[in-house]
Amino acid sequence: MSAPGFKQAAANGAARLALGLVWLLHWLPLPVLARVGQGLGLLLHSLGRARREVARRNIALCMPQLSVAEQHRLVREHFMWTGRSLLERGLLWHASAERLKRLIHVEGEVHLAERSDRPVMWLVPHFVGLEVAGAATQLFQSCMGCDIYTAQSNPVMDAAFHKGRARFGLALLFNRQQGAMPVVRAIKKGAAFFNASDMDFGLRDAAFVPFYGQPAATLLAPSRMAKSLGMLVQPLIAEMLPGGQGYRVKFMPAWEGWPSDDPEADAAAMNRFIEQQIATMPAQYFWVHKRFKTRPPGEPPVY
Repeated sequence: MSAPGFKQAAANGAARLALGLVWLLHWLPLPVLARVGQGLGLLLHSLGRARREVARRNIALCMPQLSVAEQHRLVREHFMWTGRSLLERGLLWHASAERLKRLIHVEGEVHLAERSDRPVMWLVPHFVGLEVAGAATQLFQSCMGCDIYTAQSNPVMDAAFHKGRARFGLALLFNRQQGAMPVVRAIKKGAAFFNASDMDFGLRDAAFVPFYGQPAATLLAPSRMAKSLGMLVQPLIAEMLPGGQGYRVKFMPAWEGWPSDDPEADAAAMNRFIEQQIATMPAQYFWVHKRFKTRPPGEPPVY
């Protein structure tokens, strides 16, 4: 076997081992699994210096009112939630629908996409419970959903992600490399769009708008898509509950006046909304993402 072939085989074997461990752990009661996940998070916090520093930098920029000690405690807590989200993904991928329905508590306008005569965009910010929101859209309502995802570099892991996210039969997953047209076709056929767009994808179809007062490259595509397809935009917020009590997914009322005729103003409004949601559970936002990687001309790098 060639060196590249051996390396790929080893990576695939490691992925299968990790997936097997996640499958095994999903049999644990959630309070026990939550404690194990928190332990994993503390280990990642200790060993993952690069991502720890990204989270610290993000929180220092976004929450300068906190002392350095408070910021570091928030980062540590964030890693504990992240560890939980990694291990509890196995629960979402393997537990029975009945068990998940007992653990996931849904609130609000759960059936909006079913009854709406207009297509619906589920706007889902990147909290650590985002995968729970995806499961909730398949377990508690009957409208088909579609999503754009970034393929994993490891084919074994990518196949597991795809199978786990679509296992209840109400999710169409399209690789980001396929572009937007498969999603548009699915929406026109009646699917709701699960849109988690609050990340830095560069400046293509994006603009610098404030996020916690910092210029953040923010996609304009959600506003433009919603406008062109006449969509209702319904935020979904997923929260992991402490102590292994389960999860809460809020199907919030559809936004009024969004989209407008100004995509940049819409992007700024979206960021303000996300800030408001972060205030309710600051440790659960995805702080390890390089949200300010793309910089305005002449601005120094953040990371």
